[in-house]
Amino acid sequence: MTVYQVKEPANGYVELLRSKFYSYVFPVSEVETFKAKLEEIRKANPKAKHVVYAYRIGVNSKSTDDKEPKGTAGRPLLELLTKKNLVDTAIIVVRYFGGAELGASRLLRTYLASGVDALNHATIVERI
Repeated sequence: MTVYQVKEPANGYVELLRSKFYSYVFPVSEVETFKAKLEEIRKANPKAKHVVYAYRIGVNSKSTDDKEPKGTAGRPLLELLTKKNLVDTAIIVVRYFGGAELGASRLLRTYLASGVDALNHATIVERI
């Protein structure tokens, strides 16, 4: 099976009912490097309500919903990486709450759309 990875960082954005979803996709080869990037993004967005993520680094994969309803944020992003056969790649989505509850299904679709938008702006290459 052919696997891929993003060549360089790319960003995406989705807005729904005044909630703003900023997405970041980037290549990463070590968990510690990912953690440093996650901390950098958290510090750059101190007023964000949620910072969710998913990564596939080598044989390791992880996702988190960061207090969103279970399975509505990080898990769909991880499944996106898996379906696209992306490895050594991470997606982080920062949500600024707009005041309206979106509901689980709309929330899931919006996080996924934000991740897809970032991937659409990324250069994806075959991993050698």
